[in-house]
Amino acid sequence: MSTTVNDAVLVGEDHETKKRDHRWWALAVLGLAQLMVVLDATIVNIALPSAQASLGFSNADRQWVVTAYALSFGGLLLLGGKLADLVGRRRTFVIGLIGFALSSAVGGASTSFAMLVSARAAQGAFGALLAPAALSLLTTAFTDVSERAKAFAIYGAIAGAGAAVGLLLGGALTEYLSWRYTLYVNIVFAIVTTFGAFTFLRDQERTPRHRLDLAGTATAVGGLVALVYGFSEADTSGWTSPVTLGLLVGAVVLLGLFSFIEKRAASPLLPLRVILDRNRGGANLAILLVGVSMFGVFLFLTYYLQLTLGYSPIKTGLAFLPMVGAIMVSSTVGGTQLLPRFGPRPLVSGGMLVSAVGMVLMAQISTTSGYVDHVLPSLIVTGLGMGLIFSAAMNVATAGASAADAGVASALPNVAQQIGGALGPALLNTIATNAALGYRPTSPMSPAEIQQAAAVHGDVTAFTVVYIVLFASAVVTAFVLRGGRYDAQPGPMHIG
Repeated sequence: MSTTVNDAVLVGEDHETKKRDHRWWALAVLGLAQLMVVLDATIVNIALPSAQASLGFSNADRQWVVTAYALSFGGLLLLGGKLADLVGRRRTFVIGLIGFALSSAVGGASTSFAMLVSARAAQGAFGALLAPAALSLLTTAFTDVSERAKAFAIYGAIAGAGAAVGLLLGGALTEYLSWRYTLYVNIVFAIVTTFGAFTFLRDQERTPRHRLDLAGTATAVGGLVALVYGFSEADTSGWTSPVTLGLLVGAVVLLGLFSFIEKRAASPLLPLRVILDRNRGGANLAILLVGVSMFGVFLFLTYYLQLTLGYSPIKTGLAFLPMVGAIMVSSTVGGTQLLPRFGPRPLVSGGMLVSAVGMVLMAQISTTSGYVDHVLPSLIVTGLGMGLIFSAAMNVATAGASAADAGVASALPNVAQQIGGALGPALLNTIATNAALGYRPTSPMSPAEIQQAAAVHGDVTAFTVVYIVLFASAVVTAFVLRGGRYDAQPGPMHIG
């Protein structure tokens, strides 16, 4: 009898161990999918000149290769999160993966500009299904406090470092193979991840009794598309152009109408309880503000490395690796050791301050600066700060949401990052361009030297704005986020 009981206990323990092992394999699958989506926002950027030469499209049209992806991805994220709740998260995740892979294959095989832009728009649409489904699967898979902290530390590191990895991978593929492989590479990611999804992911409970909020969906998609498009148009046409102003005003009107509809909808697309919690709202705000800063840094530092220091695409990508390493180290330590002990406020606000110091260092560059003495220290310090922010914000942004809201709650960090990624380059590019145009040399220079000095002056001005934004964000998030120990349990959050 006792032998039978002991055998049963051993079998139970073995089953529990396998479940835990499966969770970590699930994290690997979901992390790979997140990496694919995040790096795709930057991997194509480095390949754009080669793609433009191959397909023969104009400089005016070039932005649409990036904008088409951003518009569909940012505009459809909330809908993607809701669909994950309605039809099942693993099912939505796999559909998103397969669609993303097929769209990437079409994009890589493009024979015309229209074909490439259409494929990029389709990539964004399927990414909007994939990203919130992945984060909600992670949220529901890890319920133990310590395991959840480790899982989100790793996931936050991927989210923070993915854009820089995209620059490196894009540079390598473009330089050694072809620009087309910056799209084809997604097929490999998707095949591996789809196999892992069927092997290690369990589908979550659906909420089919809830109907889709059509009015909320229409206003949310329209408002988000207008917002992202407005920021993109500001980058190319200026903030005072009629198109830019019309889009941004339209976005405000549509998103205001969306908020009005959601308060009265029986089954809202975005239940307001998801964002009215101080910690969840503050975490999403932090992700948006970091998105503004981070994507601006990638843009202007890429210009500086290539145009001023003369780096090749692959060398530019390698130059960002120390920042990737710093993000991974601080995200892991912050998520596993610091967040449970101190809560999100000191990590997010402190991370903003550390990143701001890194940007203060970056703003000291000149036409004669070197990588090792000026750029490298700044990248490491900035990366350490961003790792702290992402490890805490990604965890807190989804914590405490009910199972029925997990999908839409998981869409919000992606929405915030996407809006920040659209706003940052648009705002900073305008500031940097105006600063460069207004540059006046203080000593005799040749025309070529003046042009280079003006470009660096624009970069420095952009970095200065970034550190001001980060210092201000540290203050704002310190007031919004709750203090005290953090215990991320399923259901309502426990902050003591």
